Formats: sequence, C-alpha cells, structure tokens
Amino acid sequence: MTCCEGWTSCNGFSLLVLLLSGVALNAIPLIVNRLEEGEFFKNPISCFEWWFPGIIGAGLMAIPATTMSLAARKRACCNNRGGMFLSSFLNIITILGAVFCVLVSLQALFKGPLICNSPGNSTCEFSVDKLRIYPQSFNLQWYFNGSCVAPNSLNSSTTNDTMASDLKKYNLQEKRHKTIHLSVFVGLLLVGSLELVCALSQIVIGFLGCLCGVSKRRSRIV
Repeated sequence: MTCCEGWTSCNGFSLLVLLLSGVALNAIPLIVNRLEEGEFFKNPISCFEWWFPGIIGAGLMAIPATTMSLAARKRACCNNRGGMFLSSFLNIITILGAVFCVLVSLQALFKGPLICNSPGNSTCEFSVDKLRIYPQSFNLQWYFNGSCVAPNSLNSSTTNDTMASDLKKYNLQEKRHKTIHLSVFVGLLLVGSLELVCALSQIVIGFLGCLCGVSKRRSRIV
C-alpha cells in the first residue's frame, strides 16, 4: 500500500468517526425536546437543530467519500488512478456538507437557545437568510449572562411563592437548555471544521495518487 492509499484509508476512518459524531450530536437536542415536550417541533431548544447540520451536512453528505476512502484498506475501489480521482471528487460533496454544518452551527451560537430569544415561540421558520453570518455580532453573552428574560406567564402569578417556584423551575430549564445548546453546536462546529480538513487533504492526496499511481494488486499464484 502506497502512502496515498494509506492516507486515504486514514481519512476514511476519520470521516467515519466524524460523521457518526455529527449525527449523535444533532440527535441530542431532538431527543431532549421529545422527552420534555412529548412531541416534535414544539418549543425546541433551538430551531437550528431542525436544519440537521450534523445528520445531513456532516453525516449523509460525507458517506460517499467515506465509503470510497475506506475501500483503500482492501485495495479495492482506490487501487487505481481513476479510483483516487473519484475519491477526490466525492470529497467536494463532503466539503459542501461540512460548510453547511459550520454555518448552521455558527448561526446557532450567535442566536443562542430559543429560550433566550423568544420563549413563547413554538414554531420554527426556515430561511436561507437566517444563515447570514455577522462576525461583529459574535458573542456568547446569552450563556454567560445570569438569566434570560422570563416568560410573561411568570409575571401573572398570583402569589410570591408561586412566582418564586415557577421562576426557579424556569431558571433550571434555561440553564439546561443553554448547556445543551452550547455543547451541541460547539461540537458540530468542530466536527464540520475537521471534516473540511480531511476532505481538503483527500482532494490533494487523491490527485497525487492519480498522477503518481498506486500499488498493484498481488496476482494470485495458481
């Protein structure tokens, strides 16, 4: 096995770990939402997990390149120049998915969890305009601030005891949602960034393998 095939195999294994990590991270807020609310699309931790940045972007779109790269371990599909070229071409899809994952993750970190934006909102709006990045607005104040704005329902409590109890329950939920939101989208940002590195390196290695050739299959002794 040449260095090109060896690096391709390593990239395939790395992409496999990353795509599984992306799917698992994306599933966390969906599962929490299901357990807390009993149904989907109602008061999610944030709307951005429904863009499926880890399941589609870092997951499904990385499968073709991962499969092709892992084939190098058995000297199968990548054991020729055409195969190495194809492994490079398929990583373009991986790059697109990784960029999508990174953009959605960055925007989710900008906005913070839904509980810090519009606590009473129960629907999610999906628009490409929401993926616009404004670097000057990047901060994590929503996480480091003591508390988000409490919902109006807390202000209508009839007694101080009831208000204090509701506020404590709200603060616990807020802290949990903040931690889940930050952990999930920082993780997806890291996954998308690493997939970009793997995909770009495989494009370079694939072209080198296409130009320089790869190892030949050992002929069977009859």
